[in-house]
Amino acid sequence: MKKYKFTISGTDYEAKILKVEGDVISLELNGETYDVTIDREKQQTKTPKLFVPAAPVSTATDIPKTAPATALGDIKSPLPGTITGILCAVGDTISIGQKVITLEAMKMENSIQSDKAGVVKEIKTNKGAAVMEGDVLIVIG
Repeated sequence: MKKYKFTISGTDYEAKILKVEGDVISLELNGETYDVTIDREKQQTKTPKLFVPAAPVSTATDIPKTAPATALGDIKSPLPGTITGILCAVGDTISIGQKVITLEAMKMENSIQSDKAGVVKEIKTNKGAAVMEGDVLIVIG
């Protein structure tokens, strides 16, 4: 409960705020209780609202017609880090989405999954190696 003392035209007043609910304040003024409605504009909240756009829906027209689903090529490091595990060997058949390497980056272990299907032709890294973003880790043929 807050107390205020003020003077208006030479008359002293003592006000005690009893409770505040929305725009209504219950107060005691020189021993009498009053409910006072405050006329004020609503203030906009200072907390920003986060807007996350919906992910686009993939359609058949998004997929290039020249690249088959089992495209051959390289699996590259998505970020710099240290190789902590190699989960395949030369000659293994790899499918899309299969975990092939574990990589420690920023003190977190990340699983690198194959975005290609095929046979492992070459592994261009080893356990404990430091790699940079974009370095070729595995060649799929």
